Amino acid sequence: MPIESEPPVRRRSHNLAQGVVEALSQRILLGQLKPGEKLPSESTIVAEHGVSRTVVREALSKLQASGLVETRHGIGTFVLAPQAQSGLRLNVDTVASVRSMLELRLGLEVQAVALAALRRSDEQLTRMREALTDYQASLANNDSCVEEDKRFHQLIAEATGNTFFTEIMLHLGNAMIPRTQVKGAERGGADFAQLGYLANLEHEAIFNAIKRQDPDAARAAMVLHLTNSRDRFSGE
Repeated sequence: MPIESEPPVRRRSHNLAQGVVEALSQRILLGQLKPGEKLPSESTIVAEHGVSRTVVREALSKLQASGLVETRHGIGTFVLAPQAQSGLRLNVDTVASVRSMLELRLGLEVQAVALAALRRSDEQLTRMREALTDYQASLANNDSCVEEDKRFHQLIAEATGNTFFTEIMLHLGNAMIPRTQVKGAERGGADFAQLGYLANLEHEAIFNAIKRQDPDAARAAMVLHLTNSRDRFSGE
């Protein structure tokens, strides 16, 4: 009986390298590895992922080709700043541009949250809960909730398991949560504390749908949140 040949080593190496690429990309895109920060050494990545140095070097090469990192020979590999990673620029500083941003997010995040509900891990759910807890603490202290708000939505993107969602949300940056960037004359009498409180209730509905792994409810909760955000802010 003929012996079946093993899959080519190159293919196995490629699959392993892609796993390392995805893991490191997530850490970069979620800010766990910050711009200018040096990536762990090759030996550390080898130990963390249980792969060979050849696989790690292939993964680092892919990350460099994607524009997320740069390798400085003899020194190491460093995370690039977002502006160096992408040419995407969005100026959100008027009520009209806020409406446009929320329309964009409706097209993006409604699908993302449905995928997140299906694919999220328990660890990702825990991190979403932490982001909302931090959001509520900032709200109670009358502090800006922008970073916590952004983190919650980025974690939803991460939970899709699709790095393109995560990358797009990263590139949107603070423009994704634009309310504090709008000029005073433009925002009129908008009460940001009240907007933050209402958004919190909607975040909880989104979180609970993801927790139940109910994609239809998650989709509906995200539509409600982003539509309400648009209407509250614009006064429509």
